[in-house]
Amino acid sequence: MNTPKIFDSEYRFCLILWEHTPVKSRELVELCRERLGWKPTTTYTVIKRLSERGILKNENSLVSALVTKDEVQAAEIDELVEKKFDGSLPAFVAAFTKTKKITPQEIDEVQRMIDRFREGVPQ
Repeated sequence: MNTPKIFDSEYRFCLILWEHTPVKSRELVELCRERLGWKPTTTYTVIKRLSERGILKNENSLVSALVTKDEVQAAEIDELVEKKFDGSLPAFVAAFTKTKKITPQEIDEVQRMIDRFREGVPQ
């Protein structure tokens, strides 16, 4: 299944949903008011829109995520690498490391991830 595109404001909403899923819609409205400054109508509109796109389900006023944060992040990275780096992971890493200081601990962790990948161990 392709993970549907989630836009920035929707992502901020989903962060709240992932933290509380499943959650009653009225509680989600209150959380969005507190954290995002949204009016109830805005929250209900986003719930409807994301439900129609298969990102969440809203049954009997209980809202649950149908996609995980990891799935959304992976889809975003895939899209970024494809669009901006012609699908080249090495080009993406090269661009990333040109502008970001990477600690020795981060390098070690990335190396462990690569080693696990080579061994066929799930991340």
